[in-house]
Amino acid sequence: MKEGNFLDKVIEYEQQLDSMHKQFREIIGFVAKMTEENHSLQLENHHLRARLDELDQQTKIAADKKADERSQRADVGEGVDNLARIYNEGFHVCNVHYGSTRKGEDCLFCLSFLSKQNL
Repeated sequence: MKEGNFLDKVIEYEQQLDSMHKQFREIIGFVAKMTEENHSLQLENHHLRARLDELDQQTKIAADKKADERSQRADVGEGVDNLARIYNEGFHVCNVHYGSTRKGEDCLFCLSFLSKQNL
């Protein structure tokens, strides 16, 4: 092998090594950037999931509260309906004469009580 040819080959290999080294550095930079972005996205995802869980919990509490209010209203409405039925059957539902027969007359106390309950 000629000395000039050998030197040319060494220089060529050196240039190829420099080129590969440059490409390797670019790949390392790209991997570092992607790793950093991945970590950032995982952190953001964690915060979003925590916020979503918080909102779900608040929604559940509000829904439970509304359901409780509805059931309480339904219970009160059912009781008032029962009292109105008893009154229509001819019995007093007021605190003055509760349970005694009305003898066909309307009682202002009972009517006042029933009208307050319907509001």
